[in-house]
Amino acid sequence: MKESILDVLLYLFEHYFTEDADLVRDRDSLQSGPLFDELGQAGFSPAEINKAFDWLDALARQRPSASVPRADGPTRVYFGPELDKIDVECRGFLMFLEQHRILDAGQRELVLDRAMALDQDQIDLDDLKWVVLMVLFNQPGSEAAYAWMETQIFEDEPEPVH
Repeated sequence: MKESILDVLLYLFEHYFTEDADLVRDRDSLQSGPLFDELGQAGFSPAEINKAFDWLDALARQRPSASVPRADGPTRVYFGPELDKIDVECRGFLMFLEQHRILDAGQRELVLDRAMALDQDQIDLDDLKWVVLMVLFNQPGSEAAYAWMETQIFEDEPEPVH
């Protein structure tokens, strides 16, 4: 099975994080015992599991400051590897999220950092939406944005932003 960091993260997110938010912050619980064994039984290699835990650790360490205003920020200019990995559709979606105040500039940068940290050559829109959802899940005060983003992922016809 060809698994990636994102596959492990999605498995964790779908099976654990939505039920127990504190589990995200407790790496020892994640890495030890039955959960690590369950991930192995689900087909994930120990190397990919550890990379996913490292990804989560980096996400936890990089929380943007709560004092970042949710106002129109500077225009983001993408370069080199970002242009190669994140296509026009994804960049447009990030701009949309920022313009509609789902993400602020700090959160956008965190999404970009975490997307670039995935072990994939290219990120498609569905993958990016999951990264956004995981970042918002980990951001205090982003409950409304998280709920909207969750709707975008799980509903057949996403709701418009007003």
